[in-house]
Amino acid sequence: MFSFFTTVSEREAKIMNPVTLAFVGDAVYSLYVRERLALSADFSAGKLQKLTCEHVSAHGQNILLEAVLPKFTEDELAVFKRGRNAKKPTHSKSASLAEYNNSTGLEAVFGYLYLTGQYDRLSYLLNEEK
Repeated sequence: MFSFFTTVSEREAKIMNPVTLAFVGDAVYSLYVRERLALSADFSAGKLQKLTCEHVSAHGQNILLEAVLPKFTEDELAVFKRGRNAKKPTHSKSASLAEYNNSTGLEAVFGYLYLTGQYDRLSYLLNEEK
């Protein structure tokens, strides 16, 4: 039976497809941004969606990446590079290839931390956003 917040070992996460890690990391980051915005002010749903899109985009994630990349551990940097360099099934229409690849790498790190249960570390990196 599957349960929410299921974790895997770091070894298992390191051998997962980095695009799969990014798939999970995208959802983690989106939920983080949505929750933070929803709890910060009484915005309409339309305004919340617009604000969310500003952060949960390749461009927005590159801004966060600039703040957190120097703080990555060796393991996180390795996951980032695997995600950034992975062959992806889609491409961004509104971001450069470099932004898209970097955002995939960042999402892979978020997915890795989430799936390995490193919630404090994930929270620390997410709160580095300006």
